Amino acid sequence: MNAPVNPKKLIKGATGDWEIVIGMEIHAQVTSQAKLFSGASTAFGNDPNSNVSLVDAAMPGMLPVINEECVRQAIRTGLGLKAEINLRSTFDRKNYFYPDLPQGYQISQYKSPIVGEGEVIVDVPETGETITVRIERLHLEQDAGKSIHDLHPTMSFVDLNRSGVALMEIVSKPDLRSSDEARAYVTKLRTILRYLGTCDGDMDKGNLRADVNVSVRRPGDELGTRCEIKNVNSIRFIGQAIEYEARRQIAILEDGGTIDQETRLYDPGKGETRSMRSKEEAHDYRYFPDPDLLPLEFDQAYVDDLAKGLPELPDEKKARFMADYGLSPYDASVLVAERSSADFFEEVAKGRDGKAAANWIINELFGRLNKEGKDISETPVSAAQLGAIIELIGENVISGKIAKDLFEIVFTEGGDPGELVETRGMKQVTDTGAIEKAVDEIIAANPDKVEQAKAKPTLLGWFVGQTMKATGGKANPQALNEILKRKLGIE
Repeated sequence: MNAPVNPKKLIKGATGDWEIVIGMEIHAQVTSQAKLFSGASTAFGNDPNSNVSLVDAAMPGMLPVINEECVRQAIRTGLGLKAEINLRSTFDRKNYFYPDLPQGYQISQYKSPIVGEGEVIVDVPETGETITVRIERLHLEQDAGKSIHDLHPTMSFVDLNRSGVALMEIVSKPDLRSSDEARAYVTKLRTILRYLGTCDGDMDKGNLRADVNVSVRRPGDELGTRCEIKNVNSIRFIGQAIEYEARRQIAILEDGGTIDQETRLYDPGKGETRSMRSKEEAHDYRYFPDPDLLPLEFDQAYVDDLAKGLPELPDEKKARFMADYGLSPYDASVLVAERSSADFFEEVAKGRDGKAAANWIINELFGRLNKEGKDISETPVSAAQLGAIIELIGENVISGKIAKDLFEIVFTEGGDPGELVETRGMKQVTDTGAIEKAVDEIIAANPDKVEQAKAKPTLLGWFVGQTMKATGGKANPQALNEILKRKLGIE
């Protein structure tokens, strides 16, 4: 039975509403020093064909040997996805020909993957919804090499550095219903992988890429024919590819045509998908057990030992931030999106007001870093410096307005916040006598405004602004408001 359809997620076509159905296959490069079945390096950026062993080049008589670290990383990822870990799995040969696949087959896992069903909880910022995306499986496989077509007018080149590198293919069920959900899902999955340290998630290097399966149907109908958009290596492009492909399919169906099941590529320059080849089915690959590799077997104690070493993951950290620091779900989500941001927050919030720390990091620091095109790892303001600014506010040494000026100085010039306040005369005026003197002068100079304020108390803000101007923004706001209300006779 189909779940109720959210009308906000439907696409309006010429003949009525359509629903997008999306499933994803994420290829995540395993973080390891050596490849899946050889000792060759996985280092990125080395000279072409310099990270290639005899196994990777498929020389006659060479036999694959499983890299246990890649197995551990796959199990740790499965645990992070709350998935079933299969104590026995097998490797298969997936037969197809490409020039950058020296063996003429890929060693993968078909019927018996290392990780079974799991789930990912995803917050979708655009809708405010939280959805559950079911994971069908995670299996280990070796990557192919890379064909290069733009270095010579008549020849192509092959670089086998990536050949044999370990990949985790993480397959979701068709639970996504919009491009926003798809982008949020990949973002969350990448965050989990980075927390675990099992994949760096660097899409620019191709270390995380997505095959996106898109189909459309009338709300409540059976699943439509899907097209697979291959190797999309940007979260933004994933969203664009889905939007284009869904509308392409809707246009064909509304014109009386049918959708051909095929593999397509997304061209970000043109903003469109184009046909690559007809989509293969599993039987086209002639899977059979790899005769060179024994079944992969381990016991539950091995899994339990790996589970003990897992870090606190984003969902658990978010719940703790909300409970321990009183953060809103949104603020907690923003802070745990990157492990480095969460660590920075905890350092700032230690022994201080957690809500104030979150506000300063999200609104001031992140805003300023975004403007500079930097991330938290490049921040010129340390956690200790930001913590000191928050303390100066809490101790009424500076006002919130002065704090923003101080933050800008620390961001651009550096320095100790406490010393800067002293040397640059930035302390707020808490001497009520000095504030009262400034208020008296402004009241004396503006008798007409005084009468208006008595009749219309909202004009109090004008007097606050004038007094702040007179004191260089240093008057204590609370004391100033109390004095003004008393002097103007406003309750």
